[in-house]
Order: sequence, then structure tokens, then C-alpha cells
Amino acid sequence: MKTLLVTGGAGFIGSALVRHLIAETDYRVVNVDALTYAGNLDSVAGVAQDERYTFEPVDICDAAAVAGLFETYAPDGVIHLAAESHVDRSIDGPAAFVQTNVVGTFTLLDAARRYAAQRDTPFRFLHVSTDEVYGTLGATGLFTEETPYAPNSPYSASKAASDHLARAYHHTYGLDVVTTNCSNNYGPYQFPEKLLPVVILKALAGEPIPVYGTGANIRDWLFVDDHVRAIVAAFERGAAGETYNVGGHNEWTNLDVVRAVCGLLDELAPAGAPHERLITFVTDRPGHDARYAIDASRIERTLGWTPRETFETGLRKTVRWYLDNGAWTERVLSGAYRMERLGAG
Repeated sequence: MKTLLVTGGAGFIGSALVRHLIAETDYRVVNVDALTYAGNLDSVAGVAQDERYTFEPVDICDAAAVAGLFETYAPDGVIHLAAESHVDRSIDGPAAFVQTNVVGTFTLLDAARRYAAQRDTPFRFLHVSTDEVYGTLGATGLFTEETPYAPNSPYSASKAASDHLARAYHHTYGLDVVTTNCSNNYGPYQFPEKLLPVVILKALAGEPIPVYGTGANIRDWLFVDDHVRAIVAAFERGAAGETYNVGGHNEWTNLDVVRAVCGLLDELAPAGAPHERLITFVTDRPGHDARYAIDASRIERTLGWTPRETFETGLRKTVRWYLDNGAWTERVLSGAYRMERLGAG
């Protein structure tokens, strides 16, 4: 039975990964999370009592604490998801993004390098990143693993830096590193600062639904459970030093996404219908990238991964989950953040 350190395991994607690993595999899982504003142990409550699960409230920037994790648990691998990840927050406060995404990734990589050098058995470091490191696309084309990096926000710049560090630790030190770059994730347990939960919760409250600019920005939407399966595939079967792009094959404009959510709410929570009447266009985000779209052919061809959810099926599951889990939402919104506009510039 192998042991994995999963950083950021109380966050949105990380908690989905933890739940999957406990339910669908025989790995031991050490969830490493500093529980900043978006980290929530309620998201892993269903597996918290499993004997293969352990939680460690460690900040990945704390070198001594990180080294202690390797010494204590002797992991067979790290899946690194801990990150500051909201573009709007990076506009208001870029320093936290540099600290967590750059310094934290360096701290983790360096501890992993020293630890792996002492092992006689294989060790792998899976670094989870974003398609935003590639910048923005025009009306046509797709991001491939060979697309030059051109980040346009403090968030994407900090993730680009972490990607470069991961690559360097493989090529310089021989650390077995694999990187994944994913498109926009959505699904249950997403912190209510991202587009889909904002739309759902604003609509249910009868409040204006903010749409940046004209809503014409395009994203490739990936259901979180599909992403989790891709992460596991890359960790278990990916080639050392390789990068794999992960996308959902679901390009939608932001405005069409909002309208689709409103349509589902009209069906599933009709008391406030028509919810589309609440759409309100607001000043665009500074430096807002026009379009992201992923070419996921490498991971599909070499690792046999394909997304199972269409945007329509995944969106229905997501809206249904938020309707059924109001208590979770209330708990995560009981702190400093109350769905106010961030990153207005």
C-alpha cells in the first residue's frame, strides 16, 4: 500500500482528489493543507474517519514542517495542488500568490529532492497547474504542451514560475516530476468566489448576477471528477519529465454559461424564475484573457484518459449539488468573504 502526500487536499480540486483516492484506490493519503480561506475540511468529512486518511495542517512554505512530513510518512509520491488560484484576488494582492505558488512549490520540490535521493524505491512528484500559463488565444487554435508561456495575470505568472521550477528540478536534479495543465474546473464543493457558484448563489438569493464585460470570454470547462481521474492517470502512468494538458472539450462563453445555469435553476428551483432577469453586466476584469481552449490529445492518446461528463451533464450535477448542500455554502461563507467583487482594478 503506497502513501501519497496531497497538498491542498481541503480545497476544491484537492478534496475531490482525496475523496477519489480513498473511495477508488488503495493509497494511503496524507492531506496537507494550511486551511487558508478556501480550505474546508467539510469537503473531506466523508472520508475523514477512514484508516487510510490523515490530515496535516502544514503550510508548504514552512521548510522544516515540510521536511518533517517526508520523514514521518515516507511517501511514495506527492500530488501538489496547494495554490492561491483566483485571478481577481491576485490583482488585489499578488504577494500571497508569489509566496504560496512560487516559494511554496520551491520548498516542496527541494524537500522532495533531498528525500528522493535517499530512497531505494521510486518516488514521483505530480505538479498540478493551469492552462492560464499559456496566456490567451484568438478565435481559433488550441493550447498544446508546446505552446509558449505568456501569463497575463499575477496568478498565472506565479503558476508559470512554479511550472518552470518543477521542470528544472527534473532536468537538473533528476527528480521524477510530471506536470498537468488543466482548463477551468467546476463541480461540487467549489469555493463561492468562482463563476459557477457565484451565479448559482446570487440567483438563488435573487441578487444581481455579475457578468464581466460583455460575457464574451471563452473557457474550456472541465468537470472536477474528470480532472481527478486525469491526475491519477498522469501520476501512475505518465512519463517522467512530461507535461499533459487536460481539458473538457467544452468551450462556452461566460454569458452562455450564466444563461445555462439560469435555465437549470428555472427548472430545479422555479420560485425565482426567470433567473436570467438578474444578469447584470459589470466592468471587466483588468487584463481579462479572451479565450482558453485545451488540446488534450496527448493524455488521451498516451494514457487513455477522456472526460466522461459533457458540460450539460456536469453542470446539472453541479447545480443540483449546490441546491442540496446549502449548509456547506453557509459554513464556507461565514468568514471574511461574503461574495463581494474582488479584483476590480
